Amino acid sequence: MNELISVVVSTYERPDALGAVLRSLGRQTDSNFEIVVADDGSGPQTRDVIDNWSPKIGVPLKHVWQQDCGFRLAEIRNRAIVASAGDYVIFLDGDCVAPLHFVTAHRRLAEPGFFVGGNRVLLSQRLTQEILAENLEPECWRLGAWLMKRVRGDINRLVPLVSMPLGSMRKRLANEWEGVRGGNFAFFRADLDRVDGFETLFAGWGLEDSDIVIRMIRSGVKRKDGRFATGVFHLWHKESDRAGLSANQARLDEVMRSDRVRALRGLSTLGVPAHV
Repeated sequence: MNELISVVVSTYERPDALGAVLRSLGRQTDSNFEIVVADDGSGPQTRDVIDNWSPKIGVPLKHVWQQDCGFRLAEIRNRAIVASAGDYVIFLDGDCVAPLHFVTAHRRLAEPGFFVGGNRVLLSQRLTQEILAENLEPECWRLGAWLMKRVRGDINRLVPLVSMPLGSMRKRLANEWEGVRGGNFAFFRADLDRVDGFETLFAGWGLEDSDIVIRMIRSGVKRKDGRFATGVFHLWHKESDRAGLSANQARLDEVMRSDRVRALRGLSTLGVPAHV
């Protein structure tokens, strides 16, 4: 696949982590992509980080913002999709630093009829603080350095850092939705339109990623495993407020009982465009 890729980076009031993520994206081995920061209502410090990186990152950088009315990840991602220009869209959390081959790996795995679910390495609070305070560059570290971090207890596993071809094994979970995480997955734009994007009825933390994966598989788009290729480095953060999780679980249960493919309130129902 040689078409433009859009990397949608979701963020909320984490400018230090966003800066590290943008730096890693500015160093990619693939340069045929754009970045769309999907900002769920952050203050001016986030705008400053984006303005600082915009002239030097080497690829188009857009900032899509909506007013802070609580956790509305699904909606801001939809707004970012509308603002994007790519035929293929990678979703990356704004606290997930991308290795240098991240976009290259996703491009290599992109295949019509499939979406790709990636994985991550969890970093400790101590290592995260070191990276952000000292402007360290984990995207450039070799496997030996990560092995030392594992021995020290600063990462939870090494497996996502290992690259393997896998071939047809990547399709062994083609119809399984469980285990796909929204912090690192990718879809063709046409397939996002097919299911009308993310369901904005999911408000508060959790399960909007499971919802779109279920509907995507139901629409005929299958899962392709991005492990051993697309792993990212997830910076530590405090656990998100999960007060709305039970309501979101009820919404997901309803989706699973139905045969619905398109979102009830998705891309096609966005109101006034957010600031771009």
